[in-house]
Amino acid sequence: MEKIKMTTPLVEMDGDEMTRIIWKMIKDELLEPFVDLKTEYYDLGLMERDKTKDQITKDAANACRKYGVGVKCATITPNAQRMTEYNLTEMWKSPNGTIRAIMDGTVFRAPILVDFIKPVVKNWKKPITIARHAYGDIYKAVDYRVPEKGQAKISFKGESGEEWESVVYDFECPGVLQGLYNKDSSIESFAHSCFKYAINTKQSLWFSTKDTICKKYDGQFKAIFQQVYEEHYKEEFEKLGLEYFYTLIDDAIARVIRSEGGYIWACKNYDGDVMSDMVSTAFGSLAMMTSVLCSPDGKFEYEAAHGTVTRHYYKYKETGEMTSTNPMATIFAWSGALRKRGEMDGLADLQNFADQLEGACFDTLYSGIMTKDLVGLAEGIDAKAVTTDKFIAEIRKNLEKRLA
Repeated sequence: MEKIKMTTPLVEMDGDEMTRIIWKMIKDELLEPFVDLKTEYYDLGLMERDKTKDQITKDAANACRKYGVGVKCATITPNAQRMTEYNLTEMWKSPNGTIRAIMDGTVFRAPILVDFIKPVVKNWKKPITIARHAYGDIYKAVDYRVPEKGQAKISFKGESGEEWESVVYDFECPGVLQGLYNKDSSIESFAHSCFKYAINTKQSLWFSTKDTICKKYDGQFKAIFQQVYEEHYKEEFEKLGLEYFYTLIDDAIARVIRSEGGYIWACKNYDGDVMSDMVSTAFGSLAMMTSVLCSPDGKFEYEAAHGTVTRHYYKYKETGEMTSTNPMATIFAWSGALRKRGEMDGLADLQNFADQLEGACFDTLYSGIMTKDLVGLAEGIDAKAVTTDKFIAEIRKNLEKRLA
């Protein structure tokens, strides 16, 4: 069979531990036998990041901006334990955070659904995609332990000389204090990314804050989203039959629980952090959760939402035995990136291959062959747990049938 052609490279970002091993298996078994794979390769494994003083992460992010589509393996964000284990020169920042900042992007997380894994919320029938504004708020806040009675103030001095000051609280006893911020430019980028992704995936967009309480802070989010929608996306939304819907965060949660799903839910930083974990858990498995980074100018980076599966890696490293680690989200990162590359380059065969690869994954699951994590969740199907290599081998057989 002649291999499917590519014209523009994908940016390929390799990673760490068990997902790095699975990454190679996916390429060897499911991609390179069928596609004339063109990638610009960056090794974002922790040792290479340390060796290059993390320059390789920045180079990879800029390559994503250049080529428009990237695919990333899960990577380690080091802590004190990793500093010792890998003999690192510095506790490097999260690669995802670095890439997100350079691309000025928003992360969209959505579940991969199969009929035999029932969501905890029984009326959820379609995916719910969480869009998280991963900038500022409490993650960049300044906080202070107030040691005694006293007055706390917040102040601002502008370049023009304008000054503003307000009393936060007159403390009658010790307490805690926090100051947080955000930027109009970042909120605008968040809004553009959300509207673009909604149009790209043909899903309605919900957005929620608590502007009744945080009238200026959350109110600015609400106002910018509405302005961006009215000026840039309203006509296209109406043409596609999509809805932009704003509501308060507590009302949004109630509506989400009662809904069937099938939309994008945009949240501020903390809300998105919490709600993405809630949604992924309620749908069944983080191993079945995709993650897409979309920039305001329509550049994409695809990855699995989970980490490097450290526990399985240590077992594999110690025993040499293949574990039953779920590769679905990593496969879907590749299929998503290949489909987007095909869309951008007008390559119907490449788009079709991405569809058939995902279809082969579902064929395998619905035949009852799956990794151990899914067996415990499966209902109404005779499920058999297999190791990762055997699971991927079955996917390849089904892929070959689909492409024959």
